[in-house]
Amino acid sequence: MSSAIKRVAIIAKPKLKMGADVIVQLQDWLRVRGIESILEKETGAIVKQQGMAKSKVPAHCDLIVVLGGDGTLLSVARLLGTHRLPILAVNFGSLGFLTEITLKDMFPTLELVLKGQATIQRRMMIDVAVIRKGKRFADYRALNDVVLTKAVLARIIDIDVRIDNHFVATYKADGLIVGTPTGSTAYTLSAGGPILYPSLGAMLVTPIASHTLTFRSLVVPDSSTIEMSLKVTQESVFLTVDGQTGLDLQGKDRIRVSKSASVVQLIECPGQSFFDILRRKLKWGER
Repeated sequence: MSSAIKRVAIIAKPKLKMGADVIVQLQDWLRVRGIESILEKETGAIVKQQGMAKSKVPAHCDLIVVLGGDGTLLSVARLLGTHRLPILAVNFGSLGFLTEITLKDMFPTLELVLKGQATIQRRMMIDVAVIRKGKRFADYRALNDVVLTKAVLARIIDIDVRIDNHFVATYKADGLIVGTPTGSTAYTLSAGGPILYPSLGAMLVTPIASHTLTFRSLVVPDSSTIEMSLKVTQESVFLTVDGQTGLDLQGKDRIRVSKSASVVQLIECPGQSFFDILRRKLKWGER
């Protein structure tokens, strides 16, 4: 990655406070360096400029700057498809494991990008297929996780799990999470799963409030195919992808999860390791 970057897309969290000033500053900074800026439609509305439909952005830029929290970044990551674009994620959220670059670090990091000196983290994604009545009914892609959960008034759900066609167990729980190493610091963490190093080649299967106490989070190779099946009598079960999009499931639906060919390229904040982020975000070592 180098000064070959000629067009930079800016995608901000909708109605982002302080967003207008930052967007204008960023546009001016890019303009001085002869780089065209492209605004996503809702981002353009923040500064009263015309913007491009979000789905079209990846095909028209060399780099994406995301202004917001992890949720904003997750929505952008799922748009990339086959476009292998670097993403510079600036944290305007509250926690922000993924949006690790602070506002004060934004321009110095961009300078490194233009000089070809920035470091890239490659994060795996997972492909999720819903099989209904023997046919592929829906497809999703996730950076963090895919979650099966019961509705508010539903009883516990029974989920059969197979890994590479080997039967694992029937999980009796409030739900089940299949996550990536990136997603290990998201919902999986709150469900008692381990923290995985982001570049580790693995996936996690983690029950939510398991009714069998010996069920624990399971770590499997990223070459695995994980299949979850609902019992015929199951009702009110919902599939959620990255906490943002999803589907009401039906009895006998099968959910197949495997490593995606797509990866997300995140630009690292210079001088900051994954462990620095964990210490700061999780307040390790504080009394």
